[in-house]
Amino acid sequence: MGQELPVTSYALLGLLTFGDELTGYELKQRADSTLRFYWRSPAMSQVYSELGRLADLRLVRASSSEPTRYRITAAGRRRLETWMRTSPARFPVLKHPVALRLLMGHVVDIDETIAMLEEYAVALAERRTQLQAVRDSLGGRDAPGEPFRNPALVADWGLAHYESEARITAETISRLREGR
Repeated sequence: MGQELPVTSYALLGLLTFGDELTGYELKQRADSTLRFYWRSPAMSQVYSELGRLADLRLVRASSSEPTRYRITAAGRRRLETWMRTSPARFPVLKHPVALRLLMGHVVDIDETIAMLEEYAVALAERRTQLQAVRDSLGGRDAPGEPFRNPALVADWGLAHYESEARITAETISRLREGR
């Protein structure tokens, strides 16, 4: 299959599968509006370096126009399909800064830990609202067989995740208040 690619390359290839040509800037914008809810959105410099790698491997085609626009090639689509079929569904590593701070909450006053969790609850509500707007924008194009069916499913998953996080956060705040 050739050179192994980082997951970010596959993410960018996937973002190019919706039938349009995008500049590196537009691809970064698409990544920021979608990936940020469940994966790290790559930095602009990373987008361009990955596009260069993908173009060298002929997995994307770069236009000769200015600004340069990129489109996934048939080889890129096959490579993405192979990755989708053969890469294992790995369990995510939970890198949760709020959980880490809660773990060490005993080194500060309990009210500071509660305030941190309350701040997180507000941020969760804001992020959920943002994701709901993305989900709403997919309406009408999210039925089975429609191109945005899977992005809508991911948005639904993310919304359920934020609801779960909000519930866990509220329960934890309640338990901390009981311990005063």
